[in-house]
Amino acid sequence: MSKMPPVAVLAGGRAQRMRPLTEHVPKAMLEVADEPFIAHQLRLLRRQGVSRVVLCVGYLWEQIAEFVGDGDRFGLSVIYAVDGPRPLGTGGALRAALDQLGPKFMVIYGDSWLDTPYVPIVEQFRTSGQPALMTVFRNDGQWDRSNVWFENDRIRAYDKKMRLPQMRHIDWGLGMLTAEAVRGGRPSGEAFDLAELYGSLSRAGKLAGYEVGTRFYEIGSIEGLRETDALLRARSHKT
Repeated sequence: MSKMPPVAVLAGGRAQRMRPLTEHVPKAMLEVADEPFIAHQLRLLRRQGVSRVVLCVGYLWEQIAEFVGDGDRFGLSVIYAVDGPRPLGTGGALRAALDQLGPKFMVIYGDSWLDTPYVPIVEQFRTSGQPALMTVFRNDGQWDRSNVWFENDRIRAYDKKMRLPQMRHIDWGLGMLTAEAVRGGRPSGEAFDLAELYGSLSRAGKLAGYEVGTRFYEIGSIEGLRETDALLRARSHKT
């Protein structure tokens, strides 16, 4: 297996939609199938051949650090990039963590269960010659509103507000980026959203795409938490 790049896990949000569950607990520490969700995520990353993880954290991050530690018990090296007093957003958090991530890396959200082979995604990124790649799923409006025009291994358009009839896919949740793309002239400490960066890269024709055939699961909503809990409980009974 080729060496896997480090993975940034975006887990710094305040998870307002999940209140009151997240009033005193960060979303990554919500219990799913009898243990904190972050444990499931880290084991999945290890199974995918990942060895190094940067947790981009903020709200109540000390609870995550106390549970995960240096990642050794998950077979990983885990380090932390902590938001300051002002939230940086998903893009700003990545920008602040670039020194720890290196020139190329994967990124996932801390509330997403993304179970598909990662090696082909990494290879697609390497051969694309583009500074970024977004994984997409043929959604057709089923799980959420489709927001991606995907064609010929390229993201022709990505926009959460402006909908086009060609948008049949949705952002699956795993991306690959170069540090240069994230830096993009933005000073460290500036708050911005990762979706903004993806949108501007797609408009510039610089966002590669990879289509995934398996739907995503998430714990960013009460219904999503129930679904993901049921999925992981069922899988644990098979092993």
